[in-house]
Amino acid sequence: MRYILFLPFLLIILPYRLDAQQAHYVILNDSLKLRPSLIFSEEFNDLDHWKTEQRPGGKVFLNGGSMEIEDIGGCTVWFEKQLHQPVMIEFTAIVIDKGGPRDRVSDLNCFWLATDPWHRDFFGDPHPHRAGKFSEYDSLKLYYVGLGGHDNTKTRFRRYTGDGQKPLLPEHDLSDEAYLIVPNVPNRIRIIVYNNTIQYWRNEQLIFDVYDAAPYESGYFAFRTVNNHLLIDDFNVYELSKIE
Repeated sequence: MRYILFLPFLLIILPYRLDAQQAHYVILNDSLKLRPSLIFSEEFNDLDHWKTEQRPGGKVFLNGGSMEIEDIGGCTVWFEKQLHQPVMIEFTAIVIDKGGPRDRVSDLNCFWLATDPWHRDFFGDPHPHRAGKFSEYDSLKLYYVGLGGHDNTKTRFRRYTGDGQKPLLPEHDLSDEAYLIVPNVPNRIRIIVYNNTIQYWRNEQLIFDVYDAAPYESGYFAFRTVNNHLLIDDFNVYELSKIE
């Protein structure tokens, strides 16, 4: 995606890698101008703001200002702060394929605005009900994108309803190579939730632009993967306001 910065007598197209804040505003659906205000930026000097749910054998650790995930049976890493829409989430992720034991090109996934209708405290259940197995998240309400799932053959958007239903619409089930993972290449992901509009961008590419008649208003974000090797950095969260 390109950010557009307007100055008197000048039109400057900024590369997508710049922080949204540097662009002064973003344009939603070609006309609506939104001002992003940074509310959180993660430098990954520690993992104090993250909660990991992972099957045995995997690990999540710091690596030179990035978060690295090596996984076997399933991993979800939650950002601990509850988010409220309108919101924009950005991060950079690399799917590593350099011959390592976990270097499978697949499943650069995430959840956002997740809530648990069955437990009052999202993280505080004394009897853990989530431990990294994918099916353990079926009872949540959330938005989900699986980028390059099924061994990098599918990219899908789903809206989990909190009762085990997570319907997959045909237009949200993509298999063209343009929507899949290129290994060892940075993916700048941008997620926007603004009223009824949910967007998912990868670099300059709008992959999903969804209208939700009953949008989720708040919840938690997580990185989600299984049996692969990820490097994540430049995680930023913005609140969005309309520019009149």
